Amino acid sequence: MLCLFSMSLAMSATTLGKDSDQRLSLPPIETKGALSIEEAIQLRRSVRDFGRGPLDLTDVSQLLWSAQGITGRRGLRTAPSAGALYPLELYMVAGNVEGLSAGVYHYRPKTHELVSLASGDRRHALASAALNQRSVSGAPAVLVITGVYERTAKKYGHRARRYVHMEVGHAAQNIYLQATARSLGTVIVGAFDDDEVQEVLGLPPDHKPFSLMPVGRKR
Repeated sequence: MLCLFSMSLAMSATTLGKDSDQRLSLPPIETKGALSIEEAIQLRRSVRDFGRGPLDLTDVSQLLWSAQGITGRRGLRTAPSAGALYPLELYMVAGNVEGLSAGVYHYRPKTHELVSLASGDRRHALASAALNQRSVSGAPAVLVITGVYERTAKKYGHRARRYVHMEVGHAAQNIYLQATARSLGTVIVGAFDDDEVQEVLGLPPDHKPFSLMPVGRKR
């Protein structure tokens, strides 16, 4: 059984987001739902307009896990990776998530937790970097898929870029299907200024942004 909790969910939302060393363990994952995979595939659509309701931590937990969560004792994950090298890194820009202060967070798959990187609502700054797309500024949260080419290049050389890009697609489709299964909407956004996104999120230089996925409740 995966060890998913390292601290209490009772942590106040007003404290998380003030200290870059603060962490929040996410709710345990759910591996059974009301919707079959076939139904989720049939119903999946890109959604750009969201309702006013917030996401909750269970939504966040499921979405992040679906993209890069651990599914076995050897560290294998929900999305395939060339050589099991796992070059992807997930971030979340939160603006309207119950139990979570607005800010930028980094997902750690091994411990299924969020690490606070910066406080404050940065959705509008992120939208500005993405050609002012309203889906980015209007969603309760935006998942950001980034990758580190060097992790894959150590084994696969110049083929690494191709493999990393394939993995982004795997993770994004998992997010789409998990969102659909939870009656949420999302869309993959690829039109943005890479350098601006890195600046808004405060990304390390080798964490290259590949896609933004605003997510929220359907209207």
